[in-house]
Amino acid sequence: MSVAASGSGRRFVRGVICTLAGGTLWGFSGACAQFLLSGAYGFTPLAVTSARMLGAGLLFLVYMLAANRAGLKAMVTSRSTLARVAVFGAVGLFLNQITYTVVIDYTNAGTATVLQCTGIAFVMLFSCLAAKRLPKAKELGGLALAIGATYLIATHGDPSTLAVPLPGLLWGLANGLACAFYIIYPKRLLEQWGAVAVTGLGMLAGGIVATVLAQPWTLSISLDGAGFAALAAIVVLGTFAAFTLYLQGVSDIGPVRASLLGAIEPVSATVFAWAWLGTQFPLADCIGFALMIVMVFLVTSSKGERNAAGGD
Repeated sequence: MSVAASGSGRRFVRGVICTLAGGTLWGFSGACAQFLLSGAYGFTPLAVTSARMLGAGLLFLVYMLAANRAGLKAMVTSRSTLARVAVFGAVGLFLNQITYTVVIDYTNAGTATVLQCTGIAFVMLFSCLAAKRLPKAKELGGLALAIGATYLIATHGDPSTLAVPLPGLLWGLANGLACAFYIIYPKRLLEQWGAVAVTGLGMLAGGIVATVLAQPWTLSISLDGAGFAALAAIVVLGTFAAFTLYLQGVSDIGPVRASLLGAIEPVSATVFAWAWLGTQFPLADCIGFALMIVMVFLVTSSKGERNAAGGD
């Protein structure tokens, strides 16, 4: 085997490992958010979102100052770039994060993460509208799977009942729409500046908005060791490290393979919620989760590309 082939093989393995680790950590962060919201810590969904985005944004800022100070300076001195990053952070990232956390508050981390996958179906629909074309067979199949999965999660197969609180279901669909915007909007920014810089500054901008709205200093938040560990895990592992690992995976194996492997996120969130927090998932939920994951594989592989800055 040549040195080049050996290096390529090692890079592929590294990419797979980084992508799976990033997706797993995203799922773990959802379980951590569920733990904080269900405990007596005084956290609201806005407060969790504020801590997560602002903390991770500051970590990304430190990283960029150390790794690419010149690029960061070029970004912050460009008014048009700052304006677009502000929209991405304050609208795309913030709405994606807050709606996701609200769904966790109404339901659980596994259900919230699976409902977020509807964003991929929305991206497919928006792409078809923009191109003024009908969906392809795979895309129609993916849409049918997303609808079927949402139906099973919402009703457990009985159309006369609603197994998920209606606000949780509606917020879940809103999260899917926010996720679609967050995937589609920053395409030119990512091409010009790279995913790490755009995600980092966007996270910081969204974190500032979330903090102003949450006003955490007015809340009676009280953290013990477990609560502090969960909050730190959300910021450091579930956001900063997860994005960094996932983006490394995208760089090594490409966005298509990375987005397919990223389907481990809802699996991870469900497993952590069940094993750690004792959340029970009926058979209908498990079938719905499986259908949504199949939808991710079907739609993403047919599109051939996906935003590198995906995830929670």
